[in-house]
Amino acid sequence: MKKELLVLLLVFFLVSPIMAAEGVINVLSVFNVEETANRMETILNEKGMTIFSRIKHSEGAGKIGIKLRDTELIIFGNPKVGSPLMKCQQSVAIDLPQKALIWKDDKAKVWISYNDPRYLKKRHYLSGCEDIISKIEMAMAGITKAASKE
Repeated sequence: MKKELLVLLLVFFLVSPIMAAEGVINVLSVFNVEETANRMETILNEKGMTIFSRIKHSEGAGKIGIKLRDTELIIFGNPKVGSPLMKCQQSVAIDLPQKALIWKDDKAKVWISYNDPRYLKKRHYLSGCEDIISKIEMAMAGITKAASKE
């Protein structure tokens, strides 16, 4: 029984998104950083999101002589979603627009990381915005899955 439970837990942690820093969701991608970021950007555009910026941190670091594994940040949003959150609690604006970090770890695995909407709810004491938080959760899960899987 203990062995079966151990195997079940191991499988759960290997196939589910991992949590790193508090409030950050990490989703494993089967693509390299550039392809994952390209797919993410395409999906966001198709969903009507505004892409504010795409920052290639590893290229910037290279310009000053620092070798950094591939790391890109996409900043995106939609005022139809962000504005109601800010109306619930204006301080959430510091975490908006949303961001997705696409990065390669020290084992050459590629991840998409983003702020957990539940953490934002907790961090900013959001109340009365449960529907919006749920909508963001579902959207981010779907977007990152589509960007990271074949």
